[in-house]
Amino acid sequence: MSPVRVGGGLTWAQLRDIRCAELEGAADGWGNASNRADAARDRVDKQLLAGLTAAQEGEAARAAVGRLRALGRNLSYIYTECGLVRTTLNSLAQDLRGAQRRLRDALEEAAGLRLTVRADGSVSYPEAGEDPLTKERLRGGTASGHAYPLTSARPLTAASTSQGFTSPNPLAAKAQDIADRIARALSDAAQADARYTQTLRKLTAQDGLTVTDAMWTDASADATAVRALTADYLGAAIPHDATPAERLAWWQGLTEERREEYLAVHPHTIGNLDGIPSAVRDAANRDNLTLLMGKLEGAHDDRSRTMLAGLRSLDGQLRAGGHPPMYLLGIGDEGNGRAVVSYGNPDTARNVSAYVPGLGTGLDEAFAEDDLKRARDTLMGAVEYDTSTASIVWLGYDAPQLSVDDITGNTDVMFTDRAEAGASAYAEFMSGIAATNHNENPHLTAVGHSYGSLTVGQAAQRDGGIPGVDDIVLVGSPGTGADSAADLGVGRGHVYVGAAENDPVTRMPAKGEAQGMGMGALGGASAGAVLGGPVGAAIGGAGGAAVAYFAQDAQTKESEIWFGTDPAHEDFGARRFRVDDGPRPVMDMGGVRAHSNYFDPDKDEESADNIALIVTGHGRLVSGQERR
Repeated sequence: MSPVRVGGGLTWAQLRDIRCAELEGAADGWGNASNRADAARDRVDKQLLAGLTAAQEGEAARAAVGRLRALGRNLSYIYTECGLVRTTLNSLAQDLRGAQRRLRDALEEAAGLRLTVRADGSVSYPEAGEDPLTKERLRGGTASGHAYPLTSARPLTAASTSQGFTSPNPLAAKAQDIADRIARALSDAAQADARYTQTLRKLTAQDGLTVTDAMWTDASADATAVRALTADYLGAAIPHDATPAERLAWWQGLTEERREEYLAVHPHTIGNLDGIPSAVRDAANRDNLTLLMGKLEGAHDDRSRTMLAGLRSLDGQLRAGGHPPMYLLGIGDEGNGRAVVSYGNPDTARNVSAYVPGLGTGLDEAFAEDDLKRARDTLMGAVEYDTSTASIVWLGYDAPQLSVDDITGNTDVMFTDRAEAGASAYAEFMSGIAATNHNENPHLTAVGHSYGSLTVGQAAQRDGGIPGVDDIVLVGSPGTGADSAADLGVGRGHVYVGAAENDPVTRMPAKGEAQGMGMGALGGASAGAVLGGPVGAAIGGAGGAAVAYFAQDAQTKESEIWFGTDPAHEDFGARRFRVDDGPRPVMDMGGVRAHSNYFDPDKDEESADNIALIVTGHGRLVSGQERR
């Protein structure tokens, strides 16, 4: 008798005979297509486009560049979608193989016990044992399987009972167990087939030769669906809780095929996983960048539009190529956005610096233009002293944001919460940089600007400090939360501070002074309002704040600013290097330029040169400035 379909679906004989290797062979075919598209994309981006933009100008050249970029975009789409199909098929093969193995184990046990597995999956058992009263052989029977979970209580069935009593035949319970295992294997296989069929049917492309923004939005959704579907196949093995060094060892131990699958399906995770080689992270994050843009193109809120503009600016710079080479070490849309960009390869460079931006920084056009430029300026200055250098900008945390509410004060910037959260992530990132660097003793420098210096300071005060870091640079700092440079884990002589005299952030009042100013302003404004209306309130508030400030100042230690001891003060004990004073605040929109010029060689050449000396291990040569 030929097997029948259970419930009109999969039969145990069909599951037993499925050739999972054929599914994996099909997956290999899709993988080959994905890899070829990837190789063609690299040739377009790194050879054809780079050569054309370097050697040709004019309208024809611009048109050719546009077409090549469109071709590269199309190839990226093919790479992504084919890679998703490959992993889906491989994961389906794994799930079916598991169900098939459980089925075959049940069939093998049935054969060993000389039980008969019927076409519908039920299991018949013969007479066995002896009735203690009648001395007759105990009757045989048939057990019908049930696909209930292993943790559930098995329901009583006719196969296991006789008029309400469990069959005393010693083979009855074993037959029931085997029948249940067969039913569960069939149910698992049928459910897997349904899930994967649904996903595979969605992995289709529109007709035509042009990949549209809408198609990338769809591709982003496809990637999310495949990640969820294949969680047990790929996602569960990613060592999230391991150290960066252990993650590097895990990656190096994978087969090439498995690495390709991770890059195709989990670019966000692999690209942002500290300890993965920088070239791999760059490849993963460039793909994830495209998927993120597709995702945000489908959204219409202000946050998404702002972030999309930043991503597009970053994408344009990455695609432009040129020197120094850029490595995208992190990208994401969580919080205010995440982006980590290196100029130069941090795995091969002897000197690596990682700059943490501060107040108001988010993944927007300003970040893509200004903060990336600071990292690039640092590298271009550093290569004058050592060509084996990489310079990173690290936006791996949510810096406090400015808004219209800042007229009365931004509460985020008043506290260390965001810096403390960022400190943990920054320390792990630097641990990853130390783990993947090929040099025996690389020189690593942590650089913090504005609120970012607080983040660096908090990271440095953690147990063990910032892994691998030799020097720390603090510029435009409101304090680190430390009382002394000795608290930052690298020694006083390796903590360097740049503080422009006209940078108001470096002279933020201590918390006690600020509180006094606030109370004085409130009291003065109330009295002024009674005497002179709104104008009187404004004048009275300013006067009250001033009186309260000087009163509180008399009780506050001179070296104390908002977040602890002023890093530029002699009490802190760091090495202060010379920077330009910057424009006076009254001529400078409140000191914005004085706070922002530290890295720019065109606006503060001496500061930029001193930073370059420090990040290349020549801190002893910086030009000093008297401490406050």
